[in-house]
Amino acid sequence: MEGKRYTEVLIDGKVYTLGGYEDEGYMQRVASYINEMISTLKKKEGFGRQSSEYQNVMVQLNMADDFFKAKEQIAKLEQQRQEMEKEIYSLKHELVTTQMKLEASVRELEFCRGQDKAPQQGQSSHSKSRHKAAEEKEEGNAQ
Repeated sequence: MEGKRYTEVLIDGKVYTLGGYEDEGYMQRVASYINEMISTLKKKEGFGRQSSEYQNVMVQLNMADDFFKAKEQIAKLEQQRQEMEKEIYSLKHELVTTQMKLEASVRELEFCRGQDKAPQQGQSSHSKSRHKAAEEKEEGNAQ
């Protein structure tokens, strides 16, 4: 694991040195998020007249609100993912079952076609036998 990294960031007009194991880009994004939150709250009427302690608490509350909303969204997405996985499993099972039925039907159809051909061949040899017998009978009658 790499050592701790230090990065200077600007938050609400003041420079802070942040230390952590994340890369500099990540720490700058965190500082940017905090600056956006402060900027949004400063635009609210009356926020600037509050004590700095109150302002800090409001920033923290809004960040906590964002955090818990994100966690809820993650939980919903996880639940949707699990439901989709169950649906995929069910559809795969249905597909396999349908394929097995199709293969059985194809085998049965081929068997039936084979059965249809055998009697036709038998009929044609039976017809030939009848035809030959009729010819012999006619020859016998002619004599």
